[in-house]
Amino acid sequence: MRVVLRAAVGGLLLIAAASPGLAQRHALTTADYDRAAKMLGTSVNPLVVGGTVNATWLPDGRFWYVSTTATGREQVLIDPAKKSRVVCDAQRANCAGVPEMPAAGGRGGAGGRAGGGGRGGAGNSVLSPDGKRAAFIKEYNLWVRDVASGTETQLTTDGVKDFGYATDNAGWATSDRAIVLWSPDSKKIATNQQDERHVGEMYLVETKVGHPVLKQWKYPLPGDSVIQMIHHVVIDVDTKSVVRLKMPADPHRGSIGDNITMADYNWSPDGAQLALVSTTRDHKSAVVRVADAKSGDVRTLFDETVSTHFESRTGWRVLWGTGEIVWYSQRDDWGQLYLYDLVTGKLKNKITSGEGPVTSIVRIDEKLRTVWFEAMGREKGQDPYLRHLYRIGLDGKGPQVSVTPDDGDHTVQLSTDGKWIVDTYSTAVAPPVTVLRDANGNVVLPLDHADVSKLLAAGWKPPILFHVKAADGKTDLYGQLFRPTNFDATKKYPIINNAYPGPQSGSVGARNFAAAHGDKQALAELGFVVVSLDGRGTPGRSKSFHDSYYGAMGRDNTVPDQVAAMKALAAQYPWIDIDKAAMWGHSGGGFITADALFRFPDFFKVGIAESGNHDQRDYEDDWGERYQGLVMKGADGGADSYNQEANQTMARNLKGHLLLAHGTLDNNVPPDNTLLVADALIKANKDFDLLMLPNQAHGYGNASNYMMRRRWDYFVRWLLDAEPPKEYEIKAP
Repeated sequence: MRVVLRAAVGGLLLIAAASPGLAQRHALTTADYDRAAKMLGTSVNPLVVGGTVNATWLPDGRFWYVSTTATGREQVLIDPAKKSRVVCDAQRANCAGVPEMPAAGGRGGAGGRAGGGGRGGAGNSVLSPDGKRAAFIKEYNLWVRDVASGTETQLTTDGVKDFGYATDNAGWATSDRAIVLWSPDSKKIATNQQDERHVGEMYLVETKVGHPVLKQWKYPLPGDSVIQMIHHVVIDVDTKSVVRLKMPADPHRGSIGDNITMADYNWSPDGAQLALVSTTRDHKSAVVRVADAKSGDVRTLFDETVSTHFESRTGWRVLWGTGEIVWYSQRDDWGQLYLYDLVTGKLKNKITSGEGPVTSIVRIDEKLRTVWFEAMGREKGQDPYLRHLYRIGLDGKGPQVSVTPDDGDHTVQLSTDGKWIVDTYSTAVAPPVTVLRDANGNVVLPLDHADVSKLLAAGWKPPILFHVKAADGKTDLYGQLFRPTNFDATKKYPIINNAYPGPQSGSVGARNFAAAHGDKQALAELGFVVVSLDGRGTPGRSKSFHDSYYGAMGRDNTVPDQVAAMKALAAQYPWIDIDKAAMWGHSGGGFITADALFRFPDFFKVGIAESGNHDQRDYEDDWGERYQGLVMKGADGGADSYNQEANQTMARNLKGHLLLAHGTLDNNVPPDNTLLVADALIKANKDFDLLMLPNQAHGYGNASNYMMRRRWDYFVRWLLDAEPPKEYEIKAP
């Protein structure tokens, strides 16, 4: 193509012919982006019809649910004992005693895994089990409201700013909700008075016309000498008496997650005793205690200490009737359940065994001495991340019954008597099927299945499921690969890795069926291969797998595994252009994206790091101290133990194209994390791109689609060497 270049110099028009080697950049069109946008969830999710059963169990053992079909909605009544299925007619003659069908958009039942009480009442109040009172926070103190009359009663009086009751502030997450646990008889409340008076502050500034608005709150950082501490209390609601448990204040830590939840507390049925777990600041020890709710006396039962970090993926349960505790531990390298004596604190026996972690306690039948639990990786020949339901005796001696053996990721709803299971299962390539099973896993009735005919007609294709070896050459890793729906095996496609390092979650996410996996398929439509892989350091496998880069977050993290996987895929599929490798990620994924371009500058050509926690010293204390360990000061004033994990220390290595993005009101990962990297790149005289999204938090809110479009544009420009359509708009739903 002959191209004429024109330039006016001093009034003289110069005309020159371009050399034959120069050609116009290929341009993608609005139609190309339209085709990509049609693969986003807002477009494809409505094309999946049915496949969901939310069972509402009736006292006589029957249950009903609302079935959605291509022609509408219908109410279905199931009698498991009779193996019968009837559809309620307009006169409801077939379904006497069953409530009217909820309006469209209603939930249609009360199924699901989780049980127990929850939040209720007005706003951020928490409803009592009997539904008569609701606890809430007012001026740093705990109050209750009588639901019937609306009368409000103050329970505590000494709560003050930064030393209030039932406080929900983990630094990275704050709200006005009350963190409390009602006793089963609705007479007492277990909660904490949280001391953060001398904790360091975090500051953000809102962008606006006029004087800026300063946002300020308590946000401890790794290595701080003072962090939030919680003082355990029990409150008698009727007498308004506050009993302080006779134990030292605990650091703001939990055995189940980053934030404080009342899942680490367990009331006796009569409200006389409260069992609780204390977790040390470094997350290495969990201590089980039982308190007398009237006197505040506390006795320690047992503790568990590990060399890295302790966590309970399932939580724990107290069997008050038999004086036992069902405890979760990874001491044999797998997540297992153990039975302890509630009086002596001694281990009675191991309940579960074998490879594959227990991930949830679904039901405990104290009368039958049986526990129903969810686990992964126990069905040979299946993806190890698929969830299945099992049953075993509390003594651990009987057979472990596989209740949902079919290949797929299973979501179960048990009847109140444990005799029947509503089981919905699917994989990323197989749509949901729901069946009714008996307690031994035998299929009693088919219930529902998803209709994906419209989805397939729209051109949708499932991802390719793959497994490869990790960088160690031994460990199996699993992931998903997305190709354009107009894929041509004779072409070469740049490869983009959408990654998340863990440690609390992985890149792929749930293994069940989904019409959309974020924008992975949409991005692939533009001419890429997009992959996600759960590397070592992510949960769902063994303890050693999860701990693979403990204490080395910036060196031995998942990036070496991602590189090894991408190379292995390119060796298997010749249509992958491994010389055009890229990565993008958000939050922890943003952290490793910058890390990848700095540590593997010759491999990764393009990267987009969104809202990355690039230096754990500038991120909330619990996360870094949990997975990196406590900050250790350097000898003779040298660099501390976190310094070599910080991305800005390697910014000088950048060779490729890097886009840094962050919301300016990110109260999870403060934007200073990205600005530290930007500052280091400037000082190293490196070219890079920076996008700060004004007044956006960690998830970008109403700027999410704008960020998505900018992400597409960046990869189109620097991987395809093409020009995107100017200012394409991804429409909000």
